[in-house]
Amino acid sequence: MALFIAIFGLVLVFCFCSALLRWNEVRYSKKGLPPGTMGWPLFGETTEFLKQGPNFLKTQRARYGSFFKSHILGCPTIVSMDPELNRYILMNESKGLVPGYPKSMLDILGKCNIAAVHGSTHKYMRGALLSLISPTLIKDQLLPKIDDFMRSHLSNWENKVINIQHKTKEMAFLSTLKQIAGMESSSISNSFMTEFFKLVLGTLSLPIDLPATNYRRGFQARKNIVNIVSKILEERRASNESYKDMLGSLMGKNDCKYKLSDEEIIDLVITLIYSGYETVSTTSMMAVKYLHDHPKALEELRKEHSAIRESKNPNDPIDYNDLKSMKFTRAVIFETSRLATIVNGVLRKTTQDMELNGYLIPKGWRIYVYTREINYDPFLYPNPLIFNPWRWLDKSLESQNYFLIFGGGTRLCPGKELAIAEISTFLHYFVTRYRWEEVGGDKLMKFPRVQAPNGLHIRVSSLNNN
Repeated sequence: MALFIAIFGLVLVFCFCSALLRWNEVRYSKKGLPPGTMGWPLFGETTEFLKQGPNFLKTQRARYGSFFKSHILGCPTIVSMDPELNRYILMNESKGLVPGYPKSMLDILGKCNIAAVHGSTHKYMRGALLSLISPTLIKDQLLPKIDDFMRSHLSNWENKVINIQHKTKEMAFLSTLKQIAGMESSSISNSFMTEFFKLVLGTLSLPIDLPATNYRRGFQARKNIVNIVSKILEERRASNESYKDMLGSLMGKNDCKYKLSDEEIIDLVITLIYSGYETVSTTSMMAVKYLHDHPKALEELRKEHSAIRESKNPNDPIDYNDLKSMKFTRAVIFETSRLATIVNGVLRKTTQDMELNGYLIPKGWRIYVYTREINYDPFLYPNPLIFNPWRWLDKSLESQNYFLIFGGGTRLCPGKELAIAEISTFLHYFVTRYRWEEVGGDKLMKFPRVQAPNGLHIRVSSLNNN
């Protein structure tokens, strides 16, 4: 009898689950939509997407083609894996395809963050951001700060086992904070960094506002960061000092032509740290990994930086001309970004019913422009799974239509050159000071973020002692 009840219960659960799945499929079976599956109500196929990543998308493409529907991160979503169509979507924001980041990201990064706004607001906010990181400012103000920070951050690593993932995360965060808040950065760094790491986890989560969820922690972390920055703004306005940093410019004390509200300033500060943190930290970590595994590339990179060092006195900083001469370094950064695929794709949202690829996409749906597979296309990159920085010495590769490592269209990453300056400076001091070897056994994951769950540990020794 007990066995019968157990079997009957299982049958009931199976029928209920099947009915739920069927109901969700019918709910999104509007005429004209591309093929695909929608998964469970509310959760959709988010679990499969986050756990299986590229394999999940490849399986769906094999079943439905390169343009299919799904339900991920709380949104009904069209996944586009077609390179030509992806380029069209990225280049046509004015035709009803605006940023469509998930609710969790928008809530935590703020409604004024540059990835959320569009139209004239985006143009204005992008202008304000570009005014902080122009080539002239990188040359005259930002690079000296970056150089000073990297010298200090990379000191005393010799004869230690370090977690390079942790060190590059600290580096990316603290370097940007110093550029933003200058004098106050050292006093707020610990409290700000603790909250910021929670914020990052919350941006890529289901927007479920319950205790102990990453979304709740991330949203609370945002509130705490808003309080920290608001206090700095208040204290600065009460003083008569002039601040030569990004926050000083945003507040208008340095004759900035962009007048922003405090909410806009805070969201721009969060955007600056968030966007640079992910790309700079992960690319730096993975460059260390790939250079360790490819001694010829490391030898070529070290040769380039040793030549720069030999032309200077020991304590001379690197300058903008040095940065421009780092051709192979730039190639290493691009190849690392391509092979590790720091950015898998971008999200857009339809502002009206629209036809794409022969299908009718409803207003408010997300479109996931999946660019990852382009990085491994053997027709574009011969032997695509091989780390080969030399391929990027052909400058034409950087200007090709399919080069989407830093985004595309009006959403091309505004901080691209600043990020390259930070990673280049890090690599300069790292390879001219140290040798390193992996301790071993550390696992790497490449989706949804590139990370080493248990850290990436290396044993560092002084270059001069070998």
